[in-house]
Amino acid sequence: MRTLKFLLQKELLQIVRDPSILKILFIMPMIQLLIMPLAADYEIKNINLGVVDQDHTQYSQKLVNKIISSGYFKLKDYSPTFHAGMHAIESDKTDLILEIPPHFERDLIQENKAPLLVSVDAINGVKAGLGGAYIQGIIQEYNQDIRDQWLQNPRFNEQPAIEVTFSNWYNPNMNYRVFMVPGILVMLLTIIGSSFAANNIVREKEMGTIEQINVSPIKKWQFILGKLIPFWILAFGVLTFGLIIARVVYGIVPVGHYLTIYVFASFYLLAILGFGLLLSTFAQTQQQSMLVSFFVTMIFNLLSGLFTPIESMPHWAQILTRFNPIAYFIEVMRMVMLKGSGLADIKTQILALLGFAVFFNGWAILNYSKRSG
Repeated sequence: MRTLKFLLQKELLQIVRDPSILKILFIMPMIQLLIMPLAADYEIKNINLGVVDQDHTQYSQKLVNKIISSGYFKLKDYSPTFHAGMHAIESDKTDLILEIPPHFERDLIQENKAPLLVSVDAINGVKAGLGGAYIQGIIQEYNQDIRDQWLQNPRFNEQPAIEVTFSNWYNPNMNYRVFMVPGILVMLLTIIGSSFAANNIVREKEMGTIEQINVSPIKKWQFILGKLIPFWILAFGVLTFGLIIARVVYGIVPVGHYLTIYVFASFYLLAILGFGLLLSTFAQTQQQSMLVSFFVTMIFNLLSGLFTPIESMPHWAQILTRFNPIAYFIEVMRMVMLKGSGLADIKTQILALLGFAVFFNGWAILNYSKRSG
């Protein structure tokens, strides 16, 4: 144990003497946590709308006003013909066109139906899908308003109707930042933990100090733990710093207990730091370890459910997420922060992370050999 104590002292002194490490550990996450939640937002507003109104009646004007007042659309073009409206889309002035045909009001009143045409610029598939869904929902609501007005007049014979009420659980205001910030914090913790750990042993090789360690009586498991524990402690500091930013800047307060997050994070950091150390036992230079670490963690992040739901991925990708430690931590962070889950609710994820920690660290210990490289 004294040998391990001296190793830990050496590693901590080495970190403290290098101010660039502490700057990267704390300043980089702060900047990314302030910027990424603003950029990684799938809620689309201010969609540029073009209108081709060939009816010019009270009903058509009410429909246009209802769409604009929703807050999702900005009227950028008002064309007399569909051809002119398409020209606005082709010149990137508008994102979609709403064409109201002649006799829209007359057909709606006399025949109880009237067609509308919505043409969407689908170059950006996400924006096109959401924009089309928004305007379709607004038109359906407009249609229901007209029916309710006619039923009161009365225009139709009253018929039984089903009224649906709903409530949003866990994120009542449907705030996208509340959903994204916990996941982004996990991603930053992963990048920092894996990249620093991946450079650790390689740095000893490049500096030549690995030869002194190789001729010492230090056991392999002591050497690996000496490399892992300091960054495990520093990663907890980064996690705490990130949770403070989430609370102060975004007002995100976990529904569950902070202790649950830290308990699970301890297992997660053992796994991800062990993964970084495993990479460092294979690499010969810091450049190699950084490139490999970046490549693997990027794949992990894309298959973690951070940006896209795991359920929407192909079946083979969903299977791969079961072997992705980041997916478990993002799931747990959202469960604790939004649903208030406790340790009993995340016992399956804890067991999975324990398995990852044993696998990565065990492999790193077995793979490390006492040779200079």
